[in-house]
Amino acid sequence: MLKSAFLALLLCMAPLARADVSFSSAHALVVDEDSGEVLLEKDADTAAPIASMTKLITAMVVLDAKLPPDEVIRIDRADLDTLKHTFSGVPVGASFPRHTLIEIALMSSDNHAAAALARTYPGGDTAFLDAAQKKIAELGLENTGLVEPTGLSPQNHASAKDMVKILKAATVYPEITQATSQPSSRIVVNGRTRLFRNTNHLVGAPGWDISVSKTGFTNEAGRCLTMRLEAAGRKLLVVLMGAMAGSERSLDAYNIQRFVGGEPIVAEARPVKRVSYNRASYRHATYHRRHAAR
Repeated sequence: MLKSAFLALLLCMAPLARADVSFSSAHALVVDEDSGEVLLEKDADTAAPIASMTKLITAMVVLDAKLPPDEVIRIDRADLDTLKHTFSGVPVGASFPRHTLIEIALMSSDNHAAAALARTYPGGDTAFLDAAQKKIAELGLENTGLVEPTGLSPQNHASAKDMVKILKAATVYPEITQATSQPSSRIVVNGRTRLFRNTNHLVGAPGWDISVSKTGFTNEAGRCLTMRLEAAGRKLLVVLMGAMAGSERSLDAYNIQRFVGGEPIVAEARPVKRVSYNRASYRHATYHRRHAAR
């Protein structure tokens, strides 16, 4: 309801003359998928925490392993959040097929589901992280690091340019496209049907054609969003990182769509505090450090 009210407010605002989008997000990049042309950019080379956008890498690593999609996985206490001590997520003891955990982790950004996927990777968490590092190298990511599968750690970082590469790679996976392009899904949890919603409320909204999407938020990362959308007949790869509020992130997305369509932008963005990371503190970070903190 709040999201609908915000979109309605956008439509009521007096549009400004057409100009380059002034982003509220600290880092932004918009690329034409077919031509590779950079349409809009803001500090796209600086690495910053990526929060739950991490889960795109998690899903790709798990899918690359070609593990049985129908294998049932039980959520364990080891899957709980010991970094920030958040409580949201499917409950301990609940069981799901692996493909459903991928769906929940991506669509609803469920941290317990993402942790369970890494824990049950052949060889466990350490082997998962090794595979993730290989995936980072395979994709040619120059400013990306991963120390755990959920995005809760601020040590999971990437630049907007690297996130565009991650997003483009994710579009090849039908499981990721299917999971992230649906507004919601009804899934049985402990014998009762529960409605899981997409954390990107633009998915399924009128006027939005989004085929791959992932949001992210932590205090360190700010409000983040990466998505593949079609606007004005063009397929766009969009990355927004470090907005202070969800409304600012949504306004950035809305103005991207209007800009590409040749329409006036709705409002000038407000300046925000940039979110970045200390490169030296991440260079030697390992997944084992996270477990030692437990």
